[in-house]
Amino acid sequence: MALPQSLRTSVTPLELELIASEHLVEIVPLITMEKTAFISGAYGPLRPPAKCRIPLWMATNLKLKKKCHIVPPEWLSVDFLQERLTRETSRPEFSKLPFRFAEIAKVILDVASDDVQNADKIKSLLKDLREARQAKSRDGLQKLDHSELSLPNLCSMEINEIRPFFIQSMGILTQLVREPSAE
Repeated sequence: MALPQSLRTSVTPLELELIASEHLVEIVPLITMEKTAFISGAYGPLRPPAKCRIPLWMATNLKLKKKCHIVPPEWLSVDFLQERLTRETSRPEFSKLPFRFAEIAKVILDVASDDVQNADKIKSLLKDLREARQAKSRDGLQKLDHSELSLPNLCSMEINEIRPFFIQSMGILTQLVREPSAE
């Protein structure tokens, strides 16, 4: 989202993707590799065709080198996303999704779309889901109260998108509530 510099008080989508890259995903390795230690932990050993859980950044690296297949998370399927989209459009509250679903889905679909069944349909459903959730976020911001904003089940990307507007709005609302009315 392109924002003026004065409203850029939150992290960028690329930075959120970097944070999400620590999320563990399942892979099917195509190479053998012993257990390897990193700052974030030790991962492996990799023994084809046994599945292994490693950080998304490592899975991305191996996938780009054609040394593994990434197993999409269970929520990255047409059935799951279609069901969530139906919930999203038929109920007033946000449906429960993984906190970093948008970032993880983007990375997996960018790097390993060949490992995801119906990748184009999934991209379309993710876009529709995002639009439905953004509409709910806007509605929630319109009902802004000076003391709180309750939007449970928001995901990290959604929180990041509304943060600058929310901070500015809450500041203005707080000033209005504190100042005595001039009547």
